[in-house]
Amino acid sequence: MRSRTATWFECKIAYEKTMEDGLQKKVTENYVVDALSFTEAEKRIMEEMSSYISGEFNVKDIKIAPYGEVFFSDEELADRWYKCKLQYITIDEKSEKEKRSNVNFLVQAGTLKGAVNNVESVMGGTMIDYVIASVAETTLMDVFEYGKNDKPEVE
Repeated sequence: MRSRTATWFECKIAYEKTMEDGLQKKVTENYVVDALSFTEAEKRIMEEMSSYISGEFNVKDIKIAPYGEVFFSDEELADRWYKCKLQYITIDEKSEKEKRSNVNFLVQAGTLKGAVNNVESVMGGTMIDYVIASVAETTLMDVFEYGKNDKPEVE
């Protein structure tokens, strides 16, 4: 399990997909890429998807994803993405009251329980007091990490 902080963008891609029965169906799928700008996010998702989609496709939407970090898993069965909302717990020094601040993480896992375990394995190595407020499976198909799938340029 490794985590990565970056600026993440959610991208919606529309294309004609060949279904298991051989018929073509118009689908819209969600993906996430990390990039420095909307322009770079569009370029990166088009490059990534061109190796998976043989026909034409359209980028329907790009928006900044609300994830503080993405937790990647090396497990073979970790084929789903979960949005995990954590609340960091701090004590206000002046009022001595408990204060909670929300942070969203995107977690790769095979099951909901696996997502919780992955969060706990990453957060267990920190000194931060937290609670897991919610965990929900997303409709994301994949996350493309900068540098992970990129080929080095040849000079």
